[in-house]
Amino acid sequence: MTTWSYGVVLAMAGVVAIVLIVDLVRDRSAQDSHYIGMGVLALAMLVQLVAGVVALARTDRDIEGAVFVSYLVTNLLVPVVGAGLSLMERSRVGTTILLFALVTLAGLEVRLWDVWQGPRG
Repeated sequence: MTTWSYGVVLAMAGVVAIVLIVDLVRDRSAQDSHYIGMGVLALAMLVQLVAGVVALARTDRDIEGAVFVSYLVTNLLVPVVGAGLSLMERSRVGTTILLFALVTLAGLEVRLWDVWQGPRG
């Protein structure tokens, strides 16, 4: 897990979140561009999953492997599940669901970074 991948994912989530907040203020329902942004994030999470598993296999750090991989998998599922739930509610609520998914993704990403750093002591 590298610092740049962590930063890129958080930056992408931030950009999509800003677009969602603007559309929430404008009282717009979820648009195709929102789903494209979530799809790009899901693709980034897939790349991060593969890179994270490879990095875990190569590292000699004291990292809880099962916890680390579970965070990686959850990060991959959050944008997909969020987009699916938003598609079921094609109103302003759907946009809010996408925003909550992004906030969840960002929180999980921060926690993933803490797990990767290993125990401090």
